[in-house]
Amino acid sequence: MKKIITSIVFVFAFILISNAQVKLDDFGRIVINTYLPDNIAIPTEAKKLLETKLKQITTNNGIGGSQANPRFIITAIVNIGTKDIIAGPPQMIAQNIDITLFIGDAVSNTVFSNTTISLKGVGTNENKAMIDALKTISPKNNDIIAFVEVGKNKIISYYSTQCDFIIKDANTLAQQSKYDEAIYQLSLVPEVCKECYFKCLDNLSVIYQQKIDIDCKAKLNNAKTIWVAEQNLTGAKKVSEILVTIDPLAACQSEADALVKTIDAKLKADEKQKWDFKMKKYDDKIELEKLRIKAYREVAVENAKNQHRTIIYNNIYWK
Repeated sequence: MKKIITSIVFVFAFILISNAQVKLDDFGRIVINTYLPDNIAIPTEAKKLLETKLKQITTNNGIGGSQANPRFIITAIVNIGTKDIIAGPPQMIAQNIDITLFIGDAVSNTVFSNTTISLKGVGTNENKAMIDALKTISPKNNDIIAFVEVGKNKIISYYSTQCDFIIKDANTLAQQSKYDEAIYQLSLVPEVCKECYFKCLDNLSVIYQQKIDIDCKAKLNNAKTIWVAEQNLTGAKKVSEILVTIDPLAACQSEADALVKTIDAKLKADEKQKWDFKMKKYDDKIELEKLRIKAYREVAVENAKNQHRTIIYNNIYWK
């Protein structure tokens, strides 16, 4: 079995685009993505069925892939055994198949868990016999449940033992002004890894604050420049469009408020009504933003949507 595992090359191409189905609750939990290589030697219909079965296994265990984290995968190898001809009419084929399931880390090239299940299918040809066999895979099979549990525990162990490195890497990214990527990395730590999870939360709050402070400073400077050039209702509208995008928890929020008061005092009475209407939206924005308790996960979602990464077992590269 060891030789089989080490000789496998899993090519895992994972593309995240703007409409990827990534949600807030995809973060902070264990995620295992279903993957079958393009060159797996089974018919297309059988491959689709096997993918469905793998997804059922992860979904039933609350670890279904979400495109949030491509690192951990569940995959399978199909080994076709003996074939028996059953006299007809019609003539049928009985086929014995071994399916070896793997849960692994596609980045470190580590197999966390594996199990082999033996199946038998009958059909009028080999393809139908294989499909018939695959239909018998049950996510509630005790061996499969144990296999998944071992994989989950290995993932938890990974985060527990690598926590300090994860945090260090995230802080390094933040120092390079790659705040979104740093937030994304920290957000992937599952809540079941309590010690690491809360350590990451502490670092997330610091890095997120750095992000919104830098963003606020840039936007405030832009708003001030616009107001200096156009001290009228037109300039005020342009400024307000910038100010509503500033996070209310940013350090320069008081300066933004001061700029609003300066503009308010400058505008003529006949223009002030329109300005008040615009700034009412600004005030509402602040109240809504204060209710957001998981802003870093929103950042992580956006970062995940814009990633394009390709992972290869035994020959890892990113692009």
